Amino acid sequence: MTFRNPPSQHLSGYMRVRSRRGNWLAVVLLRISRRDLFFCLTALLIFCLGSVLYQLNGGAPKILLDVGYYLGSFAGGHGSLAPRALPFPSQVVYNRVGKCGSRTIVLLLRMLADRHQFTLISSDIHNKTRLTKREQENLIRNISTTPQPFLYTRHVHFLNFSRFRTDEPVHINIIRDPINRFLSNYFFRRFGDWRGEENHVVRTPGMKDDERYLDINTCILESYPECSNPRLFYIIPYFCGQHPQCREPGLWALETAKQNVLDHYLLVGVLEELEDVLLLLERLLPHFFSDVLNIYRSPEYRKLGNMTGTVRKQTPNLEALQVLYERMEYEYKFYNFIKAQFHLTKRKIGLRSGPKPSRRYSSVLQRKDLQEELEEEETEDSLDWTEHT
Repeated sequence: MTFRNPPSQHLSGYMRVRSRRGNWLAVVLLRISRRDLFFCLTALLIFCLGSVLYQLNGGAPKILLDVGYYLGSFAGGHGSLAPRALPFPSQVVYNRVGKCGSRTIVLLLRMLADRHQFTLISSDIHNKTRLTKREQENLIRNISTTPQPFLYTRHVHFLNFSRFRTDEPVHINIIRDPINRFLSNYFFRRFGDWRGEENHVVRTPGMKDDERYLDINTCILESYPECSNPRLFYIIPYFCGQHPQCREPGLWALETAKQNVLDHYLLVGVLEELEDVLLLLERLLPHFFSDVLNIYRSPEYRKLGNMTGTVRKQTPNLEALQVLYERMEYEYKFYNFIKAQFHLTKRKIGLRSGPKPSRRYSSVLQRKDLQEELEEEETEDSLDWTEHT
């Protein structure tokens, strides 16, 4: 039986050629793999940076939009750009507290809305903060159907959107020292502001002269309704909500208001530190408040802002202030809570600027030189519009 041996030399050469080809292919694949990995990581980095810019600017960077338009034109105009993505958040509600800088903020928002292309709805309803369940439902529905991005603002107690199975917007607000707020409102109702004293006639047409010119000390010390509870219990209901118990001065309303701030509000600032409030709003809601601090500091805006200061404002005597402070016990507990939360937010953001020098009755009531200090500040208050807006 005859066996044919394979040509071992020829086969050995064939294996060497194949081995060289395999090594060359492996090197090529390795080089391509590294290069592809580099491109992938680069693309991922660019995508991440683009995403950050996208959200911070409320949409795609301008250069990407320009490239999109160029590519659309290059393709013969058949391609169309996708609708501009909404900023996050795209729904903001500012249930502004009366005499806490609300007209200052609304004036700024009117300037910002045109600049940043968002919908601003500023309600002119000032005297209906408490709503029935049906009114709450209708208002929430109207707010939610507003074209986005939008900012809705009105004097109204906190609205719980989740209770009506509606997407929760971002809530913001500003409060101030409770006695300062009360005094500003007391004299504004009687004498208006620098826009013209005739505007108080529109707000309080039925007020008789004996009430209009009632001495503030008499009102407090003789416990007139306007200077007593429950009418002094004013700020907390704006955060407690629409429950009837929210309007009763007490611990339940205070704790409910605190919890709502923690659960629903992005920021609650204090008017005494207004520039820091604006700076935080600019950082937290850039699509709505970008460049707000520069606008606020501009001479053009100051001319308009100076018209909103309350006129004929007087300071109660020390005895009346002490009585007022005791009646506002819960209001000051809430105010101090908001200040602590606001300062905590400032530290988290890295903002170290100090508070604006201003009158804080809660911190000076025990000082012996209070009356002299208040009399000196009275003249300054007539020129300092941020204290009375």
